[in-house]
Amino acid sequence: MTENKREDRWSSPQMQLRLRRRQRAEKSFRWLGALAIGLALGSLAILIGTVTLRGAGAFVGTEVLLDVELVPTAFDRPEGLSFEESQDLLAGADYRGLVRASLRSLFPDVEKRRERRDLGSLMSRGAGSALRDEVLRDPSRIGETISVWLPADDELDLFRKSGDEASERFGAAKSRWAMELDRDGRLRSTLNMSFLTSGDSREPELAGVWGALMGSFWTLVVTLVLVLPLGVAAAVYLEEFATRNRWTEMIEVNINNLAAVPSIVFGLLGLAFFLGAMDLPRSAPLVGGLTLALMTLPTIIITSRVSIQAVPPSIREAALGVGASPQQVVAHHVLPVAMPGILTGTIIGMARALGETAPLLMIGMVAFVVDIPGGFTDAATALPVQIFLWADSPERAFVEKTSGAILVLLAFLIAMNGTAIGLRRRFEKRW
Repeated sequence: MTENKREDRWSSPQMQLRLRRRQRAEKSFRWLGALAIGLALGSLAILIGTVTLRGAGAFVGTEVLLDVELVPTAFDRPEGLSFEESQDLLAGADYRGLVRASLRSLFPDVEKRRERRDLGSLMSRGAGSALRDEVLRDPSRIGETISVWLPADDELDLFRKSGDEASERFGAAKSRWAMELDRDGRLRSTLNMSFLTSGDSREPELAGVWGALMGSFWTLVVTLVLVLPLGVAAAVYLEEFATRNRWTEMIEVNINNLAAVPSIVFGLLGLAFFLGAMDLPRSAPLVGGLTLALMTLPTIIITSRVSIQAVPPSIREAALGVGASPQQVVAHHVLPVAMPGILTGTIIGMARALGETAPLLMIGMVAFVVDIPGGFTDAATALPVQIFLWADSPERAFVEKTSGAILVLLAFLIAMNGTAIGLRRRFEKRW
């Protein structure tokens, strides 16, 4: 009798209607979840695709083939010294004048002063430096006419990449000269290695990300050296040794609050304390690393505590049962098991520090720095700040440089996150 009542209840129209509604709700929920994931992946693909299309040109440059006559009168040869022994003195020759003379020889009909100036603007300011390096590699070629590929100006590079779209801004005369050079086989596209190996420059075709990348590297080294031992030590103390009282609860609340503080607040703290009170060098990776360490430390403490909490209690009990001291339990058993989560949280925190701009702006790492920083106290900028500076530049060629720098930053972040995943899989143990 009871079983018949149950069957009637489950087979009743009201119950069937409720079941159908529940099934529709579950199906709708699954579809919404799939839609959300699809939108997220689509947005990410659009973002990466847009940045890649705009930034691909930063890795490609335009060069011009010129027949440069290295006339001896353009070089001051010291008496009693051969050309090979006086390379330092040869570096002071007027190589830009030689480049202009070579380019004018290709267009003898250009006679007006303004036209000559426009013709000379087809070549990069770095063309003279490139010719100088070519001469210094083999000074015996002075007196000969050499054929050498030299970097073009950013406007010519943009015209060659975009074609008619840039012809109005480029000018009719420059467009005609560029097409003649291209028709004669004197223009070529080549891999722009200077973008990855040089520092910042006022000229877009000469600007590179290596200086900013090294600035970010030195900054992250300082940050890592500070936050890893301090963060792990604080997490171990709070989880394994601290007594539960009002003070420890206050410390935990403050740590959680500091993790949510806007990053620019830490920049103000670094400006007031490290630069104002301690008088450390402005725009140095040392100050940037100290500031980012303050910002990242609460995150490292929280992730390390979560990893330590995830260690099975049986490991602690077994170690204590065989006579290990509390310090030995932590050093020999708890930390090795929790290390994958600690390293993962640390790398993710470092990735966040790598992408921060506001704190570095406050401490002066927004300066125009051409030289490659070689240490913690050298003037430097960081990759996010470099992107900000280029994005704010009025030069059209810096648009692709900005996108190219974003690609480098994304590659750096992907590499760090990939390292975090690899470390977790390498050290992770199942209990």
